[in-house]
Amino acid sequence: MNELVHSAAYQDLLEQISRAYTAGRSAAFQTVNTQLLETYWQVGRQIVEFEQGGKDRAVYGAALLERLSADLRLRHGKGFSRSNLNYMRLFYLRYQICEKPSHKLSWSHYVELLKLDDPLERSFYEQQAIAERWSVPELKRQKAAALFLRLAASKDKAGILQLARQGQAMAQPQDVLREPYVFEFLKIPEPWQVSETQIEAALCQHLQQFLLELGKGFTFVGRQYRITVNNIHYKVDLVFYHRILRCFVLIDLKIGEVRHHDIGQMNLYLGYFAKEENTPEDRPPIGIILSRNKDELLVEYATYQMDSQLFVQKYQLYLPDREELRREIEQTLQMAGE
Repeated sequence: MNELVHSAAYQDLLEQISRAYTAGRSAAFQTVNTQLLETYWQVGRQIVEFEQGGKDRAVYGAALLERLSADLRLRHGKGFSRSNLNYMRLFYLRYQICEKPSHKLSWSHYVELLKLDDPLERSFYEQQAIAERWSVPELKRQKAAALFLRLAASKDKAGILQLARQGQAMAQPQDVLREPYVFEFLKIPEPWQVSETQIEAALCQHLQQFLLELGKGFTFVGRQYRITVNNIHYKVDLVFYHRILRCFVLIDLKIGEVRHHDIGQMNLYLGYFAKEENTPEDRPPIGIILSRNKDELLVEYATYQMDSQLFVQKYQLYLPDREELRREIEQTLQMAGE
């Protein structure tokens, strides 16, 4: 028997069965999910068409869903709460035939998406959840951290609309940036008194959430990455590799304002990685200095004629002001429309 277990033919058989089972289970789940979404969409359609069947039906309002919920639960059990029926109704209203939902997301994903009234914002999170394969908790976290609003606030009208249609593209160094980065998952109490080293250590302890905040494509390389120039040792706070852009991403964390020598030091790091760490297939490295405060004029002067791969971005430890970001976006769209 041991000879059989260790034979190449048996191991090959084991692998084939395992792959077939995994593929079949995945296909079965996809089929069930597709059918469930189609069913809920049809339920929503039937509710809306009933409501539109005349004034006498429209006046039922919330009473209709309440009655339906009670009767359907008697017949079919769980799944037909008043809240769920309301989401099915919204599902149909917000995803008409020409905008059918993607079967790559679950009903739980769509419940979270349907909570968003803004179609641009909802479309962005849908595209991003598909592209980055977000779980439902990850989707909830990015909504709470106002990812769409943070990205859109720095764009013009065309950029906002493209972001909503396609999600966040990764084609050039600027595409990896966010302003501000939000590290609310560290749960540092206010008023906070922590050092750069403590924040850095906390980010590494919450690496999964940190990678989610950085965005798609980041892989962790190391912390306090040592480089040596002329027998002098330097340490880069955090080093990542971006598998889509095919380049190193160097991050330095500052607890206060960025000074001109911080920018010069990052430029040195970029030069070292370009010459000593890059392989022929790698693109030039990207440098990001994360700071709580950012003096735009100082950054402009300090980076004058410097490598365009060096960026200074803000971070914050608490959730952003969503309404302020939303006002910025609405103002941009309004000005572009005038």
